[in-house]
Amino acid sequence: MKKRMGVIGTFVWDVIHGRDARSVPVEEWGGITYTLSGLDAALPGDWEIVPILKVGYDLATRAREFIHTLKHIAPDAALIEVPNPGHRVELRYIDDERRTEYLTGSIPAWSWIGLKPLLDEAKLDALLINFLSGWELDLPTAQMVRRHFDGPIHCDLHMKVMAVQPDGMRTPRAIPNVAEWCECFDFLQMNEEEMATIAPDSMSLAATAIAAGVSCLLVTLGKKGAVYVAAPGFDHICDIPAREGLATSPRGGRGESGAVRTALVPAEIVDGAGDPTGCGDVWGATYFSRMVAGDKLGDAMVAAARAAARNVGHRGATGLAAHLRGELSLT
Repeated sequence: MKKRMGVIGTFVWDVIHGRDARSVPVEEWGGITYTLSGLDAALPGDWEIVPILKVGYDLATRAREFIHTLKHIAPDAALIEVPNPGHRVELRYIDDERRTEYLTGSIPAWSWIGLKPLLDEAKLDALLINFLSGWELDLPTAQMVRRHFDGPIHCDLHMKVMAVQPDGMRTPRAIPNVAEWCECFDFLQMNEEEMATIAPDSMSLAATAIAAGVSCLLVTLGKKGAVYVAAPGFDHICDIPAREGLATSPRGGRGESGAVRTALVPAEIVDGAGDPTGCGDVWGATYFSRMVAGDKLGDAMVAAARAAARNVGHRGATGLAAHLRGELSLT
């Protein structure tokens, strides 16, 4: 039997302004489709993708068509269609790395009562959570996921650090109970701006995360690359300490002690203009795929940097998985 990678997030239909010289906006898939594409390109052949995703009635048909273009999608994959309008985001680029976002749509959050049967049925070996609406899970639900599932969990906080104003504009917000959130995940990803929103002191945040049970904190820095802070003794997926609910065994998984490790892994150089949309999602999906495949931490980060750079050369998520694999895509 194949191993199974669960994915929690949100489908988003993007309308993008100012990404290139064309005067008309570009419409295409965004949101969790970048994560799914990254997983599809990076997971080894003995893994399959199990989406645990809600989708609005107006985007359901297109979303189903999209997931069935993925080579690693599980045969029993099914989306949860809800009688709500799907999420749509209007993005306006200020420069290559800065943009404004306006969100519409009303996909409801998961409750534990609704999520538990799906997790039981999915029989997952690993779980990736990407907060793309920002409210996919509240803290009590995330804590129940952690208590219920003892496999590795990678979380990209992403839009968890953004509030939605009455006009739909997303604006930064702090996250209360940071340590409690950290307890829920083995790998915790954020970008530089998100980290600054969560905590003004990056080393204090890293210490909080490691003390709460995070094995590796990952901060993407755009063109500068990505920084990791790893717990003592952590280098492989097998080094994650055993869990009993939210509690972890001693740090290092096999009883190692010592200082945390940290380093910058540079980004790959990208020639010319491109599309930075979804780079962080592809980065995280590739990193987690390579970790569960057995790569060392540094090797997984190099693979993630390579995939993110390759993502810049592709417009949108349609056909992205093939592009990341180096295949010729006609889409």
